Amino acid sequence: MPLFGNSFSPKKTPPRKWASLSNLHFMDRSTREVELGLEYGTPSMNLAGQSLKFENGQWVSESGSFTGDRRELQRLRKRNQQLEEENNLLRLKVDILLDMLSETTAESHLMEKELEDLKQHSRRRK
Repeated sequence: MPLFGNSFSPKKTPPRKWASLSNLHFMDRSTREVELGLEYGTPSMNLAGQSLKFENGQWVSESGSFTGDRRELQRLRKRNQQLEEENNLLRLKVDILLDMLSETTAESHLMEKELEDLKQHSRRRK
C-alpha cells in the first residue's frame, strides 16, 4: 500500500442542463431591457428649484429658460466678466514678473562670471 498513493479521485460532474429555464432568453432585446431595468433614460437633477437634464453632453433646463430673478442673473454675469478680466490682468502680471526674474537671473550669472574671471586674472598677476 503506497504511503502517498493516488487515492483521491473526484467523481465526474454530470453535464449541465440547458442554460436556463428563465423565459428572458425568449424575449427580444427591448423587452429584456424593460424587464431588467436597463433602460435608464436621460440623467436629471433638481438644483435650487431648477430642474436640469443631461442632453448631448450638457446640462439643459427642462423648462427651457431660467426661472430665477433676471437682475440676479445679470449681476452674476457682470461679476463673472469682472473676474475674468481680473484673472487676465493677473496672468499678464505674472508673465511680466517671470520675464523680469529671468532677466535679473541672467544678469546675475553674467556678473558672477565676470567676477570669477577678474579673480582668476588677478591671481595670475601675483
